[in-house]
Amino acid sequence: MTINTLICIETYYYIAVFATLLFTVKLAFFMIFGGSGSEVSADFNSETDTDTSFNFISVQTLLAFLMGFGWMGYAALQQFNMKQVSSLIVSFIVGIIFMFLAAGLMFWVKKLEKKVVKDINTALNRNGKAYTKFEPHGTGKIEIEINEQLMVMDAINSTDVEINSFEPIKVIKIENNTLYIEKF
Repeated sequence: MTINTLICIETYYYIAVFATLLFTVKLAFFMIFGGSGSEVSADFNSETDTDTSFNFISVQTLLAFLMGFGWMGYAALQQFNMKQVSSLIVSFIVGIIFMFLAAGLMFWVKKLEKKVVKDINTALNRNGKAYTKFEPHGTGKIEIEINEQLMVMDAINSTDVEINSFEPIKVIKIENNTLYIEKF
């Protein structure tokens, strides 16, 4: 082997190892914290909309390209004794294939995310409990199940009776996305 071939083998090897380590760390971060790995947020009472757009160019797909490119280039020169130009072409094609596989995998994972839509109208005539104390005709918070999900919502006491915290309530009216309650 020539010195140029050895330098190419070493370059492919370092690209492959570096990309594999970063790919693994990013994937582990994705699995532990969810999301794209670059942001972590939690909002349990808001509407969630999933964007299943096909993001072909991302950090994950670029790392997948470098990983496939590096390992294939290393194998082409080290194991298959290919010429440098041939190994470059083959490793580029394998890198593109890895890129498509990573992008496709992320596309399908994003499609698995649950779309939660909060329909406040399902709370009408439902029972819940006061989360805070309500003065007569006062405002506060209630705990009620909406779309089979327990939520804390703002509400208005529509009676002349005081409602203490944790007392059972009933939603009697919904107007302009406001819940009106009475003691149950």
